[in-house]
Amino acid sequence: METIAVRSEERDQFIDITDRVRRAAEAAGLTDGALLLYVPHTTAGITVNEGADPSVARDLQADLARLVPREQPDYRHREGNSSSHTRASLVGSNQVVMVEGGRLVLGTWQAIFFCEFDGPRQRKVYLKALPA
Repeated sequence: METIAVRSEERDQFIDITDRVRRAAEAAGLTDGALLLYVPHTTAGITVNEGADPSVARDLQADLARLVPREQPDYRHREGNSSSHTRASLVGSNQVVMVEGGRLVLGTWQAIFFCEFDGPRQRKVYLKALPA
């Protein structure tokens, strides 16, 4: 298992970790199979989406903010980050990315994003190689 350290700088932030995932797959010697990516945090997630245009990630963040506002009078969690937990649940804590011929199988515009919802923080992404 490999670990990628991710440092967020903002409360809500999508961080492109595609190159770090690619290097981790190479370091693991994975030529064919899949890579399991897992975020062990309750207020962060991981997703695959367009990475060519940075406005897409900003739009996703804005949509999540509209769907799950930061402040709600009904929130009971005392830490003040209930919306972060909900957003993380909506995005999800894992992704599986195929690897073929030693390369990540991603679409032309796709990138892998670590999704921070309660930063800034130091975080981790675990990667597990699943050979074919």
